[in-house]
Amino acid sequence: MKVRTLFTAFAVAIGAAFAAAGGAAAAPSDDGELTPYIVGGGNATQVYSFMVSLQSTTGSHFCGGSLIKANWVVTAKHCVQGRSASSIRTRIGSTNRTSGGSVASGAQIVTHPSYDIALLRLSTSVSQAPIAVAASSGAVGTATRIIGWGQTCAPRGCGGAPITLQELNTSIVSDSSCQGIYGSYEICTNNPNGNSGACYGDSGGPQIKSVNGVWQLIGATSRAGNSSSTCATGPSIYMDVPAFRSWISQYAGSV
Repeated sequence: MKVRTLFTAFAVAIGAAFAAAGGAAAAPSDDGELTPYIVGGGNATQVYSFMVSLQSTTGSHFCGGSLIKANWVVTAKHCVQGRSASSIRTRIGSTNRTSGGSVASGAQIVTHPSYDIALLRLSTSVSQAPIAVAASSGAVGTATRIIGWGQTCAPRGCGGAPITLQELNTSIVSDSSCQGIYGSYEICTNNPNGNSGACYGDSGGPQIKSVNGVWQLIGATSRAGNSSSTCATGPSIYMDVPAFRSWISQYAGSV
């Protein structure tokens, strides 16, 4: 446990790099044929009812999250550490981070004691459809998608959060491709074409996969899988949300 705790302190410190420097949606078939397109991504091609923008009370986006219950959001621990729940405003179910969807404030933050994952309880239930947590994240080669409002240019500080939600099709790769990964609880995900991937502001946001044509949640964006401060130069690490099902259920109920 001491090793895991120390590892997590390191993970949270690095993970902060992906936080901002300033009915469920239908999915394509789950046959591994998602087309590679957030750096290197593109505008969202559909509305994701479960997508959450974590914002300051003045509306400044700083992280993403996933609605897993009508009043519970899963995100990265480093996104909410040092913040009070009441200082967080969420916009849920819109592809525009400034309008649409539902807006709800935070009421409670629950952080995992050892890993870069956290829960945010909302002050009210929202009408958007939450996303189901997958039974498992999947094997190497599983086709996935990441979505978020992170920088769309690679160097740190090169630009702010886009207004329109971005998406990028990705896949799970071997843990050996990521530096400092704790494989039982984390997912190593590729950077398509060697120049695409999550960036600052995408932290906490969803990594999803298609199961029988419906999106299910497998990951929460955590940090880079290499030592570079420039985004998309290597694979990225995501918290394996299904691995935390029991912990999540203690607070949010069965997922």
